Amino acid sequence: GKWRSWPGQRMLLLGPRGSGRTHLLHIWACETEALYVNGKSLTERILDPELAAVAIDDADLAARDPIRQELLFHLLNAAQAENRTLLLSARDAPGTWRLGLADLESRLQTFSVTRVQAPDETLMEMVLVKLCHDRQLAIGPETISFLASRLDRSLALARRVIETLDRTALTRQCRVTRPLAAKVLGQVQP
Repeated sequence: GKWRSWPGQRMLLLGPRGSGRTHLLHIWACETEALYVNGKSLTERILDPELAAVAIDDADLAARDPIRQELLFHLLNAAQAENRTLLLSARDAPGTWRLGLADLESRLQTFSVTRVQAPDETLMEMVLVKLCHDRQLAIGPETISFLASRLDRSLALARRVIETLDRTALTRQCRVTRPLAAKVLGQVQP
């Protein structure tokens, strides 16, 4: 895909929690056979010279630990020298990560940036319909609209709400109604 034409073969995907960043990284990692890792669990494995591509989700979490910052710094240097492709994700731009290594921050600033927005109400409705379809959960369009208009804009939260609705409807052996959806929404969403 288009990732082959990223400037410097590196991209930083920014977006709020629940915007689908992790899902996009997983898809990319599968397509490119990249190593997928989370920023809070970086190990020397990311430096393996056999890796042609690396995806680091929540790369900003590496900033909490000097050893992980050092690993990320070495990965960026190796990737540039060995022509590897990198896809990193984070909530905010590197300037907000509180990095202790100025050289790491300056290298991160060279990444092309793509921003992913939180889903709007229409997209939330489509996601809810798909989640219900995947579970073969019968739910009316008015209940879908009700949920989409009140649900925090998070794909992970939408999944939890539908899972809970499905479990509750099965346990009670009842249909999913708007009052049931309101009750579950109150339990799942803070």
